[in-house]
Amino acid sequence: MNIIVLGAGLVGAPMAIDLAKDPQFKVTVADISETNLFKLALVENIKTIQTDLSDKARLKKLLTSFDMVLSAVPGFMGYETLKTIIEAGKNVIDIAFFPEDLFTLDELAIEKGVIVISDIGVAPGMSNVLIGHVDQLMDSTNKAITYVGGLPVIREWPYEYKAGFSPIDVIEEYTRPARYIENGKEVIKPALSDPEFINFKGVGTLEAFNSDGLRSLANTIDAPYMIEKTLRYPGHIEKMAMLRDTGFFNKEEIEVNGVLISPLDLTTKLLFPKWELKEGEEDLTIMQVIIEGIKDGKKLRYTYDLLDYYDPETRTHSMARTTGYTATMAVRMIASGLYTKKGVSAPEFIGQHKECVNFLLEGLAERGVNYKETIVEL
Repeated sequence: MNIIVLGAGLVGAPMAIDLAKDPQFKVTVADISETNLFKLALVENIKTIQTDLSDKARLKKLLTSFDMVLSAVPGFMGYETLKTIIEAGKNVIDIAFFPEDLFTLDELAIEKGVIVISDIGVAPGMSNVLIGHVDQLMDSTNKAITYVGGLPVIREWPYEYKAGFSPIDVIEEYTRPARYIENGKEVIKPALSDPEFINFKGVGTLEAFNSDGLRSLANTIDAPYMIEKTLRYPGHIEKMAMLRDTGFFNKEEIEVNGVLISPLDLTTKLLFPKWELKEGEEDLTIMQVIIEGIKDGKKLRYTYDLLDYYDPETRTHSMARTTGYTATMAVRMIASGLYTKKGVSAPEFIGQHKECVNFLLEGLAERGVNYKETIVEL
């Protein structure tokens, strides 16, 4: 099977390498960055193509010779890229964190007869899969809470943070209004709101804040309380709120000494080098998913815990492992014929199929990404 990976960045490259180890796939990676592609040039069984993926006509032509697409473009390109892939009639796994409603492409995907799984990373992604799985097991679901964060192992002043995926998508977590469900109704609050301190075994105290990670779950799962909170080292919220509220994340151009400049463009030039997760630099991914509900008259709580670290043997960052390997296992799931639903699927749809959940969890465990399940009666 011929597969093309769109994007050779922090997550795209490790996904391509993982797929290239599988003899059933012939893997090609496309990216506009010569630097990104150069890192893959010597990897066995991977071909590279340098091209502008934002050029729709060029992209559609590029896709003609491939059987399946794995999209790892930045969020601001995600929706239009996914639409172009569907128009080209290709099955696609997508991890782009775009703000648009993914289900607006469902009719097109059904018309083209293709399988589309979007948001299939770690969170959104496996968090949704597990929530969808437990929701299917319960007679009724009362609560679904996700805490998740990617962090550097070594904390360096001033931000004590490194971006394990597209940094521009990280800023989206600080600026995009956060939606959650409370008392069965949608609540919208600013990102970075409702901070709380939580202690996690093996990591210590982290701060959690509202972010827009609930996404499709707000409309697909019937539960009176659902929320996702992002995790950072203590003190990070205040720094990001200060930058945001001062205007450093604004996209609209302002005049400075007769020159028009976007504050966000300036911020990215200054901030991103400090956030760069360098090769060999250790990171961790921590996630806890809590689902409560009723089954046969009993109140049950399912908890899934993930604590994953940089892999020095493969030199793969944890965020790439937890996000990317979820997506590559989804590729294998479709290639094996295990999941066949045409149209656009959110990850929680996969959770409704026990055999698919087991397939993903087993594949992740084989790659050292382990989810611990705990079930207690309340």
